[in-house]
Order: sequence, then structure tokens, then C-alpha cells
Amino acid sequence: MPWVITRLCRDCVDTGCVSVCPVDCIYEYVGEDKQTFPNQLYIHPDECIDCGACEPECPWQAIFEEPAVPALFKDDTELNRKIMDDMDHFKVKAFEQEEKPTPEQVAANKAKWGLPEG
Repeated sequence: MPWVITRLCRDCVDTGCVSVCPVDCIYEYVGEDKQTFPNQLYIHPDECIDCGACEPECPWQAIFEEPAVPALFKDDTELNRKIMDDMDHFKVKAFEQEEKPTPEQVAANKAKWGLPEG
């Protein structure tokens, strides 16, 4: 899997990454099992062409190359892979213009998930 969307996206769901993805491989979960698939975006690992266009567009800094996913978020790699087992409940997320978070909001979101500063 070239790129992974981590839990830093949860409940933030900015779609800047969707607007630049050349292969439409960024999905949202539309099913009922919100425990398994929380409110965030997901990258389909077999559709991603490893272009990296999504990563700089994420204002929440939630997207990582698989080898660079922080150890704290390693489970998120498997969560992105898991969408392949349930594609009937996923759809490509539509782009929606949203206000970008402040640096303070990004730092608070990272702290919420236990990611150290730096």
C-alpha cells in the first residue's frame, strides 16, 4: 500500500486530497458499521498509483507513505486495506470546499491521538 490515511482524518474529513487524486482511489464509508469504519477517508491500496498528490493537500497532515506511518498509527494501515473486503459500502468521496484548520487545530488533533509534536 503506497499511501495511508490515518486516524488524524477522523471527524475532520477534509476533501482536498480527493480533489487532486488522479485515479479516484479515496473513499468514504457509507455503511452502518461505524465502529469498524470510523468517519474518515480511506485509500484503496490496489487503486492507488503511488503518485503522492494527496499528501500535501491534507491540511490535517493525516496521510503518510506506508513506511512512514507513525508506529502509533500502524493499525490504520490495516484499516485502509480492510475496505477491500467491504467495497459495497464505500464510495468515492466528492470534493467539498472547506475552511482549512489553523496550525493550533492541527496540533490539537495530533495531541488528541497521542502523536508527539515535531
